[in-house]
Amino acid sequence: MRGLRHLSLASVAMVLGRVPCRLNSRGGQPPAPLGARILTNPEDVFQHNMWDHVKWSEEEKEKARQKADDNSNFRIPLEEQGKYDIDACKFWDSFYETHQDKFFKDRKWLFLEFPELLPLGLESSATEERPCGLRAPCPEPGVSGREKETGQQRQHAPSHQHIDPLTSDCQQSCNQDGRDTAGAARQTSSFPGEHATFRIFEVFSSCFYSSPPICSNIIDTGAFLYCCDFSPRAVQLVKDHPDYDQSVCHAFVQDVCDEVGSFPFPPLSLDVILLVFVLSSIHPERVQGVVTRLSQFLKPGGILLFRDYGRYDLSQLRFKKGRCLSENFYSRGDGTCVYFFTKDEVHSLFSNAGLEEIQNLEDRRLQVNRGKKVVMRRVWMQSKFKKPQPLAPPL
Repeated sequence: MRGLRHLSLASVAMVLGRVPCRLNSRGGQPPAPLGARILTNPEDVFQHNMWDHVKWSEEEKEKARQKADDNSNFRIPLEEQGKYDIDACKFWDSFYETHQDKFFKDRKWLFLEFPELLPLGLESSATEERPCGLRAPCPEPGVSGREKETGQQRQHAPSHQHIDPLTSDCQQSCNQDGRDTAGAARQTSSFPGEHATFRIFEVFSSCFYSSPPICSNIIDTGAFLYCCDFSPRAVQLVKDHPDYDQSVCHAFVQDVCDEVGSFPFPPLSLDVILLVFVLSSIHPERVQGVVTRLSQFLKPGGILLFRDYGRYDLSQLRFKKGRCLSENFYSRGDGTCVYFFTKDEVHSLFSNAGLEEIQNLEDRRLQVNRGKKVVMRRVWMQSKFKKPQPLAPPL
């Protein structure tokens, strides 16, 4: 790992000595803990791979800001940026062709942090008591020099630009498949999962697929799962997974950035929407539109669950000069892109879509490479937002 800053034990002690416990944005204990391994003795820093609830000093924040400013000074020329829109499907299809289904893993952390994914009464069956320190998986080191914990870039090619034939075929397949599915639902006045009592929708997020473990936990519960990706190859990988069950899951091809795209379920029909490392891969100017459109499918009282990259995460600071597209938005070597959020940005993003904040956390941790004696700083965002109940009509 190149470019990783070694921290002295004294520095680690100073940082972690200030940490009491993780609080939610309203000052109380969060509904779901983000890990419970607190480093109280600096000499133990290399005893585990991760330490939770780390606060940064103002000096550390300033150093991170300077590093991000430095690697964003030289940006990808505007005339070259279009390909990251035009060829997005090709980039991700190549990613899935290379890595196949190696990212399908048992993700019990998902139900521990987001018990809302399961119908009431099922949380305890899917989540065992977590021993101290069990947490969301750490993404580093990345595949082929890039972080594993990626989002899914879903962006459209501007109509006035030349479109590569391979990319055009991929995008046409995405749009046609999504509209055919939705059109069939409208024509028959029905839709997949119409009889379900609890509906979940996951937008795929490359290595963080959650659909297989959700499928295996909702059989015979009355729940139904929808999941989509704009890569046909990714959707097929999900369908080929042994835990995929058509009786409780409908996987389909759809670009969530498509402003006129249709979904195979009607508005106000979903109980939960899951966005895990997805929005960071969409161009910042399009993210608000995506969230606003998706929120229209939530029932009143429905919840949107979000986890993604936070500002000044290690993966942002390790970008080389010349990989920046715009402020805090970068392109990786394989053509996929990533944005790094702040807590205030997350709040504005979902509040502007008419959702109410339940939880909005900045998840800061120390990730440890015990073999190389290296300590690294990770930052993720984790949030929950609810669609409010409609106002009662005046008497």
